[in-house]
Amino acid sequence: MESEGSTTGLSTAALVAIACNTFVAILLLLLCLIIYRACRVPSSPERLPVLAPSEAETQQINKHKYLLTS
Repeated sequence: MESEGSTTGLSTAALVAIACNTFVAILLLLLCLIIYRACRVPSSPERLPVLAPSEAETQQINKHKYLLTS
C-alpha cells in the first residue's frame, strides 16, 4: 500500500530538476536563434563590409602604388 506522503505528487528535487531543464532549454533556443541570425545571408549584398575600404580610398591606394612603381 502507498503511504500518505507519496500522494502529494512529485518531490521537490524532481520539481527543481524540471525547472532547471526548462531554463536550459530556453537558453538553448535563444542560442540557436542568435546563431541563426548571425549566419543569415545579408538581405542587401551590395552593401560593403564595415572594414572594407571605400572606393575613394581604393583609388587613392592604387594611385599611390602607381606613383611608387613609376
